[in-house]
Amino acid sequence: DGDDACANCGKLGSDAVKLKNCTACRLVKYCGVDCQRAHRKEHKKACKQRAAELKDEQLYSQGQERPEGDYCPICTLPIPFRMDDHSTFNVCCMKRICNGCNVAAQKRGMDDCAFCRTHYPDKDADALAMIQARVGKNDPVAIYYLGGKYFHGRLGLQKDARKAFELWTEAAELGSINALFDLGNAYRQGYGVQQDMAKAAQFYSNAAMQGHAESRYNLGCIEEHIMENHDRAVRHFLISAKMGHNDPVESIKRFFRAGFATKEQYAEALKGYQDAVEEMKSPQRDEAMRLGHLGKK
Repeated sequence: DGDDACANCGKLGSDAVKLKNCTACRLVKYCGVDCQRAHRKEHKKACKQRAAELKDEQLYSQGQERPEGDYCPICTLPIPFRMDDHSTFNVCCMKRICNGCNVAAQKRGMDDCAFCRTHYPDKDADALAMIQARVGKNDPVAIYYLGGKYFHGRLGLQKDARKAFELWTEAAELGSINALFDLGNAYRQGYGVQQDMAKAAQFYSNAAMQGHAESRYNLGCIEEHIMENHDRAVRHFLISAKMGHNDPVESIKRFFRAGFATKEQYAEALKGYQDAVEEMKSPQRDEAMRLGHLGKK
């Protein structure tokens, strides 16, 4: 059986001879490093092709569900996009609360944070102190959020794209998916770092495989506008649309009219989007919309 033999010398695997897969493609096995090196030239083309296929399988199969941070911790429903328009981010507990739960709390006479009951900071300095306290404890959400304040120059901080980039890098290393997204944005637009579309795509990919819908959409845009690969773009747009992001639905609609997407793909995107939107609804959120509630910032 060739699967149990060294691809270079043909030596069979046994208790004495432990064969190891090529880590890149996993198509062949070797009895040792010397055989792997000797076989490299012959194997290189097939290895590269299969490695790319495996990477694609991972990219398109993972990240079908939105991450935990996209869900309101009180009602446990996913928050509609754009999340800033439908929720409040509270610096006291680093939790994003949907407008529906904020309205429900206010109706019960609660003026403090609906999640942790902490009083909202009255001044920028107080809010910044809360954030920095969490940063001091290596909270990736707080580190990411502080990066955003440096990027936009808020809470009394001077605009500093480079500092924002450094904080987002630290947050990403600690597990922040949103930081991966903003690092992708930084490389795509050249904010605080030299523009590099390949690095932007890598950060977007890492975030997309963890369920970040906007990163997935941006990957589709890169495939469309830079790589000019409409089939790959549609695959990204479909995943993002099914998580409730409207922009990819419009992109697929445009593709359909231009002949780059099928009628079935457009119907799939539209239905997936509508199902996701329906899943995000609640009476409290409907009431918040009627009241024009934008939440506390």
